[in-house]
Amino acid sequence: MSEKKKRKKVVMIGPVYPYKGGIAYNCATMINSLKKRFNVKTVSYKMQYPKILFHQEQKDYSNSLFKIDDAQFLINTANPFNWITTARKIKKMRPDFIVIHWWHPYFAPCYGCLSFMLRKIPRIFICHNVFPHEHFPMQRFLAKFALKRGSAYITHSVSDAEDLKQIKSKPIFKAADLPVHNQYNLHHLTKEEGRKQAGIAPEKKILLFFGFVREYKGLRHIIKAMPEIVKYDPNIELWVVGEFRDDKESYMELIKKGGAESNIKIVDGYIPDNEIEKYFASCDIVVLPYESATQSGIVQMAYGFDKPVIVTDVGGIPEVVDEGKTGYIVPPKDHHALAEAVKKFYSEGNADEMTNYVRAEANRRSWDVMVDNIEELYEKAKRHER
Repeated sequence: MSEKKKRKKVVMIGPVYPYKGGIAYNCATMINSLKKRFNVKTVSYKMQYPKILFHQEQKDYSNSLFKIDDAQFLINTANPFNWITTARKIKKMRPDFIVIHWWHPYFAPCYGCLSFMLRKIPRIFICHNVFPHEHFPMQRFLAKFALKRGSAYITHSVSDAEDLKQIKSKPIFKAADLPVHNQYNLHHLTKEEGRKQAGIAPEKKILLFFGFVREYKGLRHIIKAMPEIVKYDPNIELWVVGEFRDDKESYMELIKKGGAESNIKIVDGYIPDNEIEKYFASCDIVVLPYESATQSGIVQMAYGFDKPVIVTDVGGIPEVVDEGKTGYIVPPKDHHALAEAVKKFYSEGNADEMTNYVRAEANRRSWDVMVDNIEELYEKAKRHER
């Protein structure tokens, strides 16, 4: 019998190319990492969200960097008859265990029913968020409906693990940090090369806010901090790179009123995978002024580019930041504290030292460790369900 046939069979359920967003990229990277050790089948969606709930374009065909060639697009998340058909197809794959990506209560009816129909197979939920960043009707009931049917769980923060315990008694779980996302670092651009591509003057000092703009991400607070920051050093610029999901005009009005308009640059729109590198390569530090969160893949992206971060003390985000070494932690909704952290970063002049700390942290948070965690949970779940 060949080595390949001896491998355990895994079915991974989650979004992959052409679906866009950080969870789709995380899912694809996890699949490729698991394939080093397991025989992996990928089951994704023929319909992820109905348009009435998700008005933006859900797919991006422009870049196939994270494409999974053998992915099967089977699940219609809104069609119960489809769930029955999909469960039958997954059973025919005869997996040893199933890995399911969970991040939003919308998926609860689909995932809860699939998990019930596949209850004889161990099911590991990867909980990107037990509860969503923004309130969703009946979120606790829905999360419990789906997650109580899991066999084991990975959460990406201790705070998420506590949420899990509220809806599942004595769960088999592991609180494991998100691995560092270095897959976007395609060309290993220097700062000078990145700035040339992004059109940033070499003498500028760059703060980067990256990703979808949502109210809970606190962009308003770093905008409010900019006049104080610019007063300290007029060469400091804030680059806001990502697609606005909330009222863009209110942000633009806040920028105009603040008096630092010329030091705030907006790159509005979805950023394709192959365009991400130039912005992270160009910046000095990445800013996450979140008002609420469980965790954020943006920190792991920053670490993948050897960049330190400024984060707020919300959810599990501080768990992955070593104060003064890989970044700074400030109170949420406090633009003065944000300004002080920025000034501290530039005044202390230890960017190179922080880069070395970030690299060491990146080595500790590898995808191989995540695969180890999944295999360990499978063995525990298998013993528990005998």
